[in-house]
Amino acid sequence: MRVAIAGAGSVGRSIGAELVENGHQVMLIDRSPEAMKPERIPNAEWVLADACEVSSLEDAGLQTCDVVIACTGDDKVNLVLSLLAKTEFAVNRVVGRVNDPRNEWLFTDAWGVDVAVSTPRILAALVEEAVTVGDLVRLFTLRQGQANLVEVTLPPHTTMAGRPVRDLNLPRDAALVTILRGGRVIVPSPDEPIEPGDELLFVASPEVEDLVRRAVS
Repeated sequence: MRVAIAGAGSVGRSIGAELVENGHQVMLIDRSPEAMKPERIPNAEWVLADACEVSSLEDAGLQTCDVVIACTGDDKVNLVLSLLAKTEFAVNRVVGRVNDPRNEWLFTDAWGVDVAVSTPRILAALVEEAVTVGDLVRLFTLRQGQANLVEVTLPPHTTMAGRPVRDLNLPRDAALVTILRGGRVIVPSPDEPIEPGDELLFVASPEVEDLVRRAVS
């Protein structure tokens, strides 16, 4: 893929280096001359430009990109770029970085954002996942909130112990996608027995999360 990354700070450079290593074409865009450090990622294209200026984005060739990642430290810039990328340049996939969780509600398809990434929210979810047993923890939001990746770690004395996956009375809009057990990743078959300490990962719509919680409690 050809990927444009707006914001050549530490976050943007880290993403760019990872994508280049995975064989993608990367263009890093930043309006600050101090951010231009091509020696850090020599195989990437570096563009000194304002990511909110349509003419600058045209000159950079944003219309040729498959993905745009708006990851500057300014939520206003990320929103404007996301909207321009989707409406003016018809970019197929737009990822927006949310710096302030209070602005997360703005990062939707109305602003051209396909995927919103809120680092504070992700870190909080990972902390909850690490310390919470027996309750449902939301790890990640998918498709602008249409579904969530949620996790439940079963307590030592769970009533589900020894019962097969088929006994989980899951609602229609929820699916068990994997079981993490002692360093193993298990694809859940209907006959797979559930054990205490299992981490169950589900994809579920927000409306049925309570039903998922009841199914494993």
